Amino acid sequence: MRIGTGYDVHRLKAGRDLILGGVRIDHPLGLEGHSDADVLTHAVIDALLGAAALGDIGEHFPDSDPQWKGMSSLDLLELSARLLEKAGYRVVNIDSTLIAEEPRLHLVLTEMQRNIARRLGLKRDVVNVKATSPEGLGALGRSHGIAAQAVALIE
Repeated sequence: MRIGTGYDVHRLKAGRDLILGGVRIDHPLGLEGHSDADVLTHAVIDALLGAAALGDIGEHFPDSDPQWKGMSSLDLLELSARLLEKAGYRVVNIDSTLIAEEPRLHLVLTEMQRNIARRLGLKRDVVNVKATSPEGLGALGRSHGIAAQAVALIE
């Protein structure tokens, strides 16, 4: 068994959709990035790749490559799962946390879990997504961005 961690953070900006865990959130600001900037899915990808010692998201899907421009992070997650399979691993479980002052996310966490589990071919009960507020502290607390962290166990 192997464990990996992932972390991602992106700035909020006008003119972008806010996508978290593959769910489009109704919010006036979205996350800035090359793909859809889904910080939750990016953190999960890094946790999975890290657990298998396969590098990180930037190594496999660099923002300098135009083929990943605007790409759904759930598609990147599926591609990452194939890398794990080729290396002989399977996902046991994932635990993740979104860190955002706003919007409040508790009503869509189950949908995010479902999206991630489905793309990895897992049952929803082995994927956990939580959300917490930075309570007004720092750049995240001033709603300048959203962050996510994830832990993945593979065997």
